[in-house]
Amino acid sequence: MLLAWLDYHRATLETKCEGLSDDQLRRRSVPASNLSLLGLVRHMGGVEYHWFRFWLGGEDPHPRYDNEPDEEFAVDGADVAEGFAYWRGECAHAREVVARFGSLDDVGADQTKGAGISLRWTLVHMIEEYARHNGHADFLREAIDGSKGD
Repeated sequence: MLLAWLDYHRATLETKCEGLSDDQLRRRSVPASNLSLLGLVRHMGGVEYHWFRFWLGGEDPHPRYDNEPDEEFAVDGADVAEGFAYWRGECAHAREVVARFGSLDDVGADQTKGAGISLRWTLVHMIEEYARHNGHADFLREAIDGSKGD
């Protein structure tokens, strides 16, 4: 059930971005805000990376957008295809990491059971993270072309 909800929310973000031009995907919500659909996609790629590669997978942290604070939201001139490829790649890698776990109560690599971050906690957190940002995506998409829905 947790995996199904996580994939539902991943697909929802994808749907919010479908059919838009690169410029529309880069469009910011309101002046002074860096929030855009492309920024959300790049941000969620980083979130997937953080929880599934670093915390659960035990890899050294080498995030893509970490040279400056909120770099993933700085999308002026950003390569849209690269942003989506990064996010989709991290989602695919996350599924591979999840498949290695025998139990939702197992913790990530190099963590102590009981004191570490479990697969269950991570999946619930990721659902919450996507749900929150999909709410942002709803408003962004509606402002771009009036589309509403899941």
